[in-house]
Amino acid sequence: METERYARGLEKLTEVDGEGGKHVIESLQHIAPDLGRYIIEFAFGDIYSREGLSLQERELITITSLLTAGGCEPQLEVHIQGALNVGIPQEKIVEAFMQCIPYTGFPKVLNAVAAAKRVFQNQ
Repeated sequence: METERYARGLEKLTEVDGEGGKHVIESLQHIAPDLGRYIIEFAFGDIYSREGLSLQERELITITSLLTAGGCEPQLEVHIQGALNVGIPQEKIVEAFMQCIPYTGFPKVLNAVAAAKRVFQNQ
């Protein structure tokens, strides 16, 4: 049963992450379908759909949060693509990562830049 929350989340997921987001959800269907539903309903239906920030601001926050967490490169790549999808230029993505150096260190920033390079090369 599709709820209003699910429909709103799926629309926002598609708007931000396009095919990449759909692939993530599809990859969970046979092993953890509830996880996919939570991503759609909570992350995109509740959080991404809130007022107060633009999609560009939300994606910039998301990619820098994933950078600081570290070890999230697959998700980081999906959201770097999402950042591009909502109109954030490549240079701004890299600059946001550079801003993180004093707070998270070179290794995490290097990993994020490598992820960005992979995404940018597929443009």
